[in-house]
Amino acid sequence: MNPIQAGSFLTLHYRLSGPDGADIVNTFDDKPATLSLGAGQLSPAIEARLIGLPEGAHERFELAAGEAFGDHNPELLQRVKLSLLRQLGDPDEVYSVGDVVQFPGPDGQGGYAGVVRELGDEALLFDFNHPLAGQPVSFEVQVIGVL
Repeated sequence: MNPIQAGSFLTLHYRLSGPDGADIVNTFDDKPATLSLGAGQLSPAIEARLIGLPEGAHERFELAAGEAFGDHNPELLQRVKLSLLRQLGDPDEVYSVGDVVQFPGPDGQGGYAGVVRELGDEALLFDFNHPLAGQPVSFEVQVIGVL
């Protein structure tokens, strides 16, 4: 049996749940996932827990607050002017607290998302932290295959 190592190609079922126990991702009731370890599909902390697991392993890991997706960074709370939002996107868009808004990357390649946390007359407060930043999470994995 091949143990998981850096760069391994994996077939697995996994479940990621937040602090309230609710599933965020769950492949156990559907097709298994395939991924390449180290390609950024899982957080580095989760990938580190997978290293050394053999095919057939079924494990559950508890990751402390901030371990899986970093600490909540108050500097990633940013006000964005409505005029800029209208310039970058739909000028008639109506925003609500909790909306996820996609922003283009500075080089035009890729992008990033922010969650509306507060509405204002001239600007909106966005949180650009990962939604699970600063939160404890549970990760359950069943390793099906390792290449």
